[in-house]
Amino acid sequence: MIKFVTTVALFLVTTVLFSQSVFDKFENDENVTAVTVNKKMFEMMGKMKMDASDKQAQQFMSLVKKLDNLKVFVTSNAKVTNEMKTTTDRYLKSGNLEELMRINDSGKSVKIHIKPGAKDTQVKELFMFIEGGPKDKETVLLSLTGDFDLNDISLLTEKMNLPGGDDLKKASTKGKK
Repeated sequence: MIKFVTTVALFLVTTVLFSQSVFDKFENDENVTAVTVNKKMFEMMGKMKMDASDKQAQQFMSLVKKLDNLKVFVTSNAKVTNEMKTTTDRYLKSGNLEELMRINDSGKSVKIHIKPGAKDTQVKELFMFIEGGPKDKETVLLSLTGDFDLNDISLLTEKMNLPGGDDLKKASTKGKK
């Protein structure tokens, strides 16, 4: 009986530990601006009253109901940028994500990966890592999870004013082809 209880307790502890994101360590770093939106907030947003004639607002509300979690971490600190880059590389190797697109422009590097869903444009996770160039030293790490359509992402970035929104719009346009 003790062995069984110990096994169950160990299972529950490891489940809780693994359910946390590998990026949560950046959440309390004073050199990082962190934004986390959980499923409950998306559920509350999905219940807001909207003008029925506003199709874009209705699309947005439909998308919000499909989202589980949004995490955005932004820094201009070189040490934190290197740590984010290392953590991102490890995550991409072990996370079963597919590269959607990569952009290198004037020293700025953008990597967008997805964890695909059941359909071609269906996404379980959208992951983006932006490392700024010489002009913009800002590094952005973004993870969006749920069960949503890639084609709806540009609408989300427009309404929520997410960092890297222009790059995400390019990705969603690519997904429509």
